[in-house]
Amino acid sequence: MNANGQGLEDTEVAKDSSVVEPAQPEVVEASAEVVTTPTETETAPADEITATVEETSPEGASEAPLAEEGDWLAQDTSDQKGPKRGDVIEGIITSTSPTAVYVDVGAKAEGVIPGRELERMNRETLDLLKPGASISVFVVNPHSQDGGPLLSLNRALEELDWRRAEEYRESQEVFESHVAGYNKGGLIVRFGRLRGFVPQSQIGSDRRRLLDGETPEERWGKMVNETITIKVMEVDRARNRLILSERMAARESRESRKEDLISRLQVGEVRTGRVVSLVDFGAFVDIGGAEGLVHLTELSWKHVTHPKEFLKVGQEVKAEVISIDPENKRIGLSMKRQEADPWDTVAINYQIGQLVQGIVTKMTKFGAFVRLVDVPEIEGLVHISELSDQRVAHPREVLQEGETVTLRVVKMDIEDRRLGLSLKKVNSAEYLDMDWG
Repeated sequence: MNANGQGLEDTEVAKDSSVVEPAQPEVVEASAEVVTTPTETETAPADEITATVEETSPEGASEAPLAEEGDWLAQDTSDQKGPKRGDVIEGIITSTSPTAVYVDVGAKAEGVIPGRELERMNRETLDLLKPGASISVFVVNPHSQDGGPLLSLNRALEELDWRRAEEYRESQEVFESHVAGYNKGGLIVRFGRLRGFVPQSQIGSDRRRLLDGETPEERWGKMVNETITIKVMEVDRARNRLILSERMAARESRESRKEDLISRLQVGEVRTGRVVSLVDFGAFVDIGGAEGLVHLTELSWKHVTHPKEFLKVGQEVKAEVISIDPENKRIGLSMKRQEADPWDTVAINYQIGQLVQGIVTKMTKFGAFVRLVDVPEIEGLVHISELSDQRVAHPREVLQEGETVTLRVVKMDIEDRRLGLSLKKVNSAEYLDMDWG
């Protein structure tokens, strides 16, 4: 067993009978990435389980604590030398017996781990308590009845975990663990010998999308033992609360991945991604660790009023990187550039004076927009002055939306992608030679 007592395996004393947790799930911790985002705070309802401490008993029964909480928090006299109540110190095991383990902690007399704590340890842990072994112990009372300090191995491990949790809260480091169980309000995640609580509001969006069912078992059961990346939001030892957040960790993880991706992306690169959200002005697409925006005008060569007409959340798409803004961490994407440019068809197959068929799509004060029948991705404008030889106050006097009409091409600007059409020149003698040719 190492100095931090990592060899202990205990049975947890749960304080909430509604918690469902498999027996002895594995705890995995990962080296954390340091982030600098300000801490958010959100607490779970008071009736939800937060953090409890594991204690072991072969019979599964709990025993009264070695000392009242207020005892070890009491202030010692300032001139006291040696270990003080509440200290976690390193010691060397000097001897063992079936009823006690004696530890040299630098006091006048050897400290003792009493038999009632040893009874709650499993055989594997007891076998590690050999003379000469270095261990961390918690000072319950600096002066026991035997004269030496009264020590606790379990309380030392608990204290170290609380201190480590506070360090994670202050540093806002991200770390990995496993889902150990659940209750009606969220997930239980192990933090060493403590159990932290991830409220539903702090569960990551990817995991929330998988939520289904009415009962806690239906919603959370399949997530038990899954890896989860989290941050410590709140540490309240007095109330036994350890609140964790997957949502905050996921946000910072995404930002880190986005910075890395932006540093490697190049304009013109084509990426396969998945649509994560639709908004009025476009669609956000995850292209492998970061989200880029496909603006409404870059969705398709066809006219699109709203992205939902063209895409669904979760749909897999190909998009070309058209802009990168490292300073603001923005990525511009285009889907329509993966399709053939319809203006190439116009440039090759159309010319000034040619007659075309079009469908009226929209009318404004200055004219009517018409979609070409042969190239539906292209819309041309019939200016109000090109509707009739007579004065027209509004295009609706001459045309109706949805109407199919014959028009003549009077302007072509391929570079600026503009097409001018005319209704009044359809029968113009100016183009008789072209029409008969």
